[in-house]
Amino acid sequence: MKVGIIGAGQWGRALAFALGHKGEVAITSPRRRHDDLPSFRPLHEVLELEYLVIALPAQKVAQWLARNPLKPTHKVLVASKGIDRERQAFLNEIYQEYLPQEQLAFLSGPSFAKEVLQGLPTAIVVSSTNLDLAHRFASLFPPFMKVYVDEDVVGAEVAGAYKNVIAIAGGISDGLGLGNNARAALLARGLVEMERFGRHFGAKSSTFLGLSGAGDLFLTASSKLSRNYRVGLGLARGMALEAILTELGEVAEGVYTAEAIHAIAQREGIYTPIADEVYAILGGKDPQASIVDLLQRR
Repeated sequence: MKVGIIGAGQWGRALAFALGHKGEVAITSPRRRHDDLPSFRPLHEVLELEYLVIALPAQKVAQWLARNPLKPTHKVLVASKGIDRERQAFLNEIYQEYLPQEQLAFLSGPSFAKEVLQGLPTAIVVSSTNLDLAHRFASLFPPFMKVYVDEDVVGAEVAGAYKNVIAIAGGISDGLGLGNNARAALLARGLVEMERFGRHFGAKSSTFLGLSGAGDLFLTASSKLSRNYRVGLGLARGMALEAILTELGEVAEGVYTAEAIHAIAQREGIYTPIADEVYAILGGKDPQASIVDLLQRR
């Protein structure tokens, strides 16, 4: 089975490397050619394939889908993690405007692109309401990636998006030198907060205790390989957000997802204290003041 990968950033390249162990892949980019990739093909050729893995930045997905309608026969594995800031919508809601949910699957779990490119072991989750499709996508991954399958699409998506926001908080905590106790408490309460938010939309609590939730959170919120964690470090050191993002040179989804979560939580009446403080810090609030406010919450 030949698979098309849309998105030639670090994550798209890592997925092309991984899936290339067991089958043929074709990778493309909506923006430009990548002559350094032997498997690079024009977008129109990749869209002729039945099975697609879409690894675009979450904030670009709606726009890309509107310009590049999918075929009714397409089967898609969504490899993006985020919540659309402008529409305040989950990616599964956006994709379902173009494909039935039984033709969609979602990838989650702890998986830094750099380590996947090195062939280092990890475990991931493919979630879909169509378990046959989930198993089909799971079968494409190489032996060094252990793949689990489940049906909790909302849980996987909320966990994958929300952990980026908590990762920014983790970077802020470490950047301020608050210590291991503080980081552990932050991640534990962040996991509770993620679960509360997801459960409001019908997610299963168990999803947040597994690879999609705790696994990805613990990874992303404590490593400099995480772009979102590095955003938090920069904010703690007094850097302007624009300067941090310029220095990163890549998308840090948590910056945009924090705004989306804040807006959704306000609308739905969900208690999200850590995400609210991250959103406030991204807007210019002093991180030290946020720590005081979090500690003084009832």
